[in-house]
Amino acid sequence: MMESYAAFTTDPAGGNPAGVVRDAAALSDARMLAIAADLGYSETAFVTSRDGDRYRVRYFSPLTEIPFCGHATVATAVALGPGEHVFLTNAGEVPVTVDTHGVATLTSVPPRVEPLGADAVSALLAALRWAATDLDPGLPPRVAYAGAWHPILAVRGRERLADLDYDVPALKALMTEAGWTTVQLVFRADPQTFDVRDPFPVGGVYEDPATGAAAAALGGYLRELGLVADDATLTVRQGDDLGRPSRITVRLVPGEPGVRVSGHAVPIGQ
Repeated sequence: MMESYAAFTTDPAGGNPAGVVRDAAALSDARMLAIAADLGYSETAFVTSRDGDRYRVRYFSPLTEIPFCGHATVATAVALGPGEHVFLTNAGEVPVTVDTHGVATLTSVPPRVEPLGADAVSALLAALRWAATDLDPGLPPRVAYAGAWHPILAVRGRERLADLDYDVPALKALMTEAGWTTVQLVFRADPQTFDVRDPFPVGGVYEDPATGAAAAALGGYLRELGLVADDATLTVRQGDDLGRPSRITVRLVPGEPGVRVSGHAVPIGQ
């Protein structure tokens, strides 16, 4: 049975929609991809097996399987109900806790942060139709991972995000070659608040309204570069420019390798 949830919102008309299939054991890879394509959401989660509170979960966009998806994880966990769950994903084990108010908190796999070379930055800027002067020197370009790889580019002004108009074929080709899932475009509104947009042409959609995996990667990036405290709670605002506001809470806990990502999820059309 297919279910639809909006993640990182309390409004079914906001957040990022995700498909959830809790009984996908009999589905082939081709069938899961076809279901995701027919649904048209940025991702659909498929639970292919269960052992107690441990679930094998796979994620498909309309065009391809991806290793990990944060918003579909939140949606699936809320669909499963309150309690502690462990999702076995292609990226590794992801524990998820759901409270009685429909808030799920996932803990990502340990993040990694690597340099983003000058040629890659130049190619990204060209595909985005941005200038190097648009970038915020206080948040240098990097590529970060917390289940999937996302280059991170930060801009000086919020209006640069609002005017997003990228070259879809060029960015898709660049991302495909590099193995990136989305591109995390960031504006730091205040020390704890970040406005972001995430192009996702490799998944068959122009942009993700909420990207939990990229939010976890952003948390790892900020911690690695010493741009936030080791003990920090951050707010990521996404989807506003698409008319689907999303609010993602990112929590960094001293001594905990993973990044915690929290948000509501609500059913759509139920």
